[in-house]
Amino acid sequence: MLQVNIESARFNMIEQQIRPWEVLEQRILDLISDVPREDFVPMAYRNLAFADIDIPLAHEQTMMSPKLEGRLLQTLNISTKDRVLEIGTGSGYLTALLANLAKHVDSVDIFDDFVKKATTKLKVKAFHNISLYTGDAINGWHDTGYDVIVLTGSVPLLKPHFQAQLNEGGRLFAIVGEEPVMQAHLISRLGGNFYTEILFETSLPPLIGSPEPAHFIL
Repeated sequence: MLQVNIESARFNMIEQQIRPWEVLEQRILDLISDVPREDFVPMAYRNLAFADIDIPLAHEQTMMSPKLEGRLLQTLNISTKDRVLEIGTGSGYLTALLANLAKHVDSVDIFDDFVKKATTKLKVKAFHNISLYTGDAINGWHDTGYDVIVLTGSVPLLKPHFQAQLNEGGRLFAIVGEEPVMQAHLISRLGGNFYTEILFETSLPPLIGSPEPAHFIL
């Protein structure tokens, strides 16, 4: 893809996909414009780097659509003082976006090949505020005291251990539910209490090992 075509596609992605999805904060739009999404997309799908789709990754995982990434970042209102936990590194692209906004990002993925590839790509970008780990964080990570937690895959149920890892004033973003109904949740910790805001409906593959709700059989 020629550079002029890449920049045109990037511009159209922002103006025709992300901005119409109520992502209006200029620092988020500028960030998405500045961080080259195409560098994190698998080579087989590079021509779809700016398309309004969830791009396939290995292990039946996906990259979020650009508009979902933008809405997530705007919703979390991340500051340069925030410590972030990302559960599901995937391609490493969202990790890069988070790191541009936050003080530090801990990112955990159950698949070691995702972590190795993301490490290589993020080192090229000279990030110094990211720690990448291979591990199973679906039942909580061993560290606590996060200002922001992001689940990059869906969970049928959201168990309370994630909220317990939030600092006062912390925010948690998660896609909760099962097909055909999943909803984006923003959980905030304020005054020792937790408040949930349902933002919109969407769909993502589940995180590996997500707890299953009870199903009744008639």
